[in-house]
Amino acid sequence: MPSHIALTALLVRDYDEAIDFYTRALGFDLAEDNARPDGSRWVVVRPPGATESALLLARAKDEAQRSRVGDQTGGRVGHFLYTDDFARDHARMTAEGVHFLEEPRHEPYGSVAVFEDLYGNRWDLLQPAAG
Repeated sequence: MPSHIALTALLVRDYDEAIDFYTRALGFDLAEDNARPDGSRWVVVRPPGATESALLLARAKDEAQRSRVGDQTGGRVGHFLYTDDFARDHARMTAEGVHFLEEPRHEPYGSVAVFEDLYGNRWDLLQPAAG
């Protein structure tokens, strides 16, 4: 198997609120939710149909980690959610209360709009241009 990035850890305040947001508002699938001996959980969510990449929802353990929830990338867009139907997903996410920071843009590379997750992490919803 070729190398690939399988998981990206995302600090969260609470497992259940994060699972709710990512599965309901973003439409992700809950791939794993397993208790660990130390009281934490191994929680993995991924976009529907994704096979090689997912998010590990990691509950912040201490004050240093809690201070980084929502600001793991210093205010930059740090996550890119690709779609095959920008209008459909933008409308569904908006109806679910996802906070978009801008109106959709149509750039040479595709249709895009920046949104925030429940903690303030910035994401691009992006439908790449054809070709």
